[in-house]
Amino acid sequence: MDRLQFLSSVRLSRGPGHPVEDIDNVAEAMVFLRQWPVGRRGPVYRCALNCCAAALAAQMSAEEARKSFAGFARITGLLVDAGPSPVIAERNARHHASR
Repeated sequence: MDRLQFLSSVRLSRGPGHPVEDIDNVAEAMVFLRQWPVGRRGPVYRCALNCCAAALAAQMSAEEARKSFAGFARITGLLVDAGPSPVIAERNARHHASR
């Protein structure tokens, strides 16, 4: 697995009539962030951009960058709720199976 690959995609929607977009790795997140309107680049944007840059430079993990990018997407209203993460879903399934 590529060290810049996310364990799970960050799903984005720019609103009704726009397709859902899956961001699967740090490089795709950087492309998305660089296209973000200059007038809307606040502290959360800068944090996500800095985290992705740090992951590209091997100073941070891809998952840490993913969390920052997903936070940016959530705060800007772009994040599509994909339900519980695969890890949580698996843990819940094991918990219910052991009953």
